[in-house]
Amino acid sequence: MSTLTLNGSVAARGATTVASVQPDRARATVWITILAAMIGAFMAILNIQITNASLLNIEGGIGTGVDNGSWISTSYLIGEIVVIPLTDYLSRVFSFRAIMLSFAGLFAAFSVACAFATDLPTMIALRAFQGFFGGVLIPMAFTLVFTKLPKRQQPIGLAMFAIAVTFAPAIGPTIGGYLTENYGWQTIFFVNVVPTAVMVSTLYFTLDRQKMQLALLREGDWFGIASMALGLSALQAVLEEGNKNDWFGSPFIVKLAIVAGISLSLFVANELLVEKPLIRLRLLTIRSFGLGTLAAVFIGFALFGSIYLLPAYLGQVQHYNAEQIGAVLAWTGLPQLLLIPLVPKLMERFDIRFIAFAGTSIFALSSFMNTAMSLDYSGDQLFIPNIVRAVGQALLLTPLSAISLGSVAPQDAAAASGIANMMRNLGGAIGTAMLSTIVTKREQFHSNIIGQSVDLGREQVRERIATMTDYFLAHGMTDPAGARHQAIIALGKSVKQQALVMGFSDTFAVVGIVLLLAGVALLLTGKPKGATAGGGH
Repeated sequence: MSTLTLNGSVAARGATTVASVQPDRARATVWITILAAMIGAFMAILNIQITNASLLNIEGGIGTGVDNGSWISTSYLIGEIVVIPLTDYLSRVFSFRAIMLSFAGLFAAFSVACAFATDLPTMIALRAFQGFFGGVLIPMAFTLVFTKLPKRQQPIGLAMFAIAVTFAPAIGPTIGGYLTENYGWQTIFFVNVVPTAVMVSTLYFTLDRQKMQLALLREGDWFGIASMALGLSALQAVLEEGNKNDWFGSPFIVKLAIVAGISLSLFVANELLVEKPLIRLRLLTIRSFGLGTLAAVFIGFALFGSIYLLPAYLGQVQHYNAEQIGAVLAWTGLPQLLLIPLVPKLMERFDIRFIAFAGTSIFALSSFMNTAMSLDYSGDQLFIPNIVRAVGQALLLTPLSAISLGSVAPQDAAAASGIANMMRNLGGAIGTAMLSTIVTKREQFHSNIIGQSVDLGREQVRERIATMTDYFLAHGMTDPAGARHQAIIALGKSVKQQALVMGFSDTFAVVGIVLLLAGVALLLTGKPKGATAGGGH
């Protein structure tokens, strides 16, 4: 068998070879390559969320305020979103092997550098570079599944990728919280070193060597690259800063939105008109790939949005520390380790569209289970919904990847991979920003509604204030007027806290609805062909 050239976009000759003489089973070295690449994808996705449970500690360590600390996570995501669609082009110019090895090393180096940041601008810059160099590891691992594995074994590779995509963000806050509480926040940036070293050492010997094609630099879609990077960065900044700056009530947000709108419009027009575009947007006209990518946006919205909501709820309402938050979130990830390896067997027996729909429905159910929360709704009450969510996610990602990429020709696998992974991450960024806004707006709504019923003219309200006044007098206060004042303040805080819980409940309902939309998109995709079609194939 001739060696399949991995240059990011498989040549037509290589595609013919795959179709005609590729064996039913991959060699052991191929599986070693796939496993090593999945380590890279896992670490790159892990680092999106690893700081979430530890932001307060990091903010204190580098001397920044709570309002700005979220940029520590956002800057990493911006770097990833920008580089993922560039991966195909970079791997063709400099070779798949050279990009994967060099960018993995730089990912680990910038990760370590983050531990030594002493101020917010430095941390933002280092995290952005870390995300940029780590971002290529996600679509490259995905591409290897479709270019190295025979069709019959691709569901196994997709299951491995699904573990990286769903388990890594779920376990990220757990790892980050534990390390922060026991060893300091700096240690979370050292966790990438050993896995990355193992990955690079393995791929150095197993990846095929190719020649660089530097001549392609002259053919680069540089206008597309610049407009995409500017547009996506501005859009992410709008999403991140919008809620705390009153959205379009802020001139800064309006200007950023205009830059994002113009840049992304020019980018789309350019990609559709130029002969050799950076991103082959016309692939989205393929029914299953287009609808699968739309579903991926919705699922990214729900996946990353949920991982934002739970730590926010546990921290703001239940006052959990980083390690406690991580322990709760662990149950959204651990069951997936047991379930995802079983999914390829299900894909052999059932239509993968129905498996994916079942996954989105179960994931949606877990969100709807969190729509009746109260002040007593904490880690114990979240256990069952988190287990249900883990089951749904386990059934979802592998079939989704097979639906989307299974409809694309082998020579288009790398380009399609970049689009799918970018859109999932972009959906996550949009989801996090929108859900944050929804929590705020719904809290204000419920606070106004509850506040209207807290009228001093009502007997129940006066009795509650009297009871609380007696409590403060019995616990050290001697001035009745001061005790009454404290009782009124405490009642106001109680109203605000209850409104916040109801706001989170409403927001989980939004996540559930978005997942149902993803399920509809999946059912509308075309019937799969080949080994991943299910139903006895």
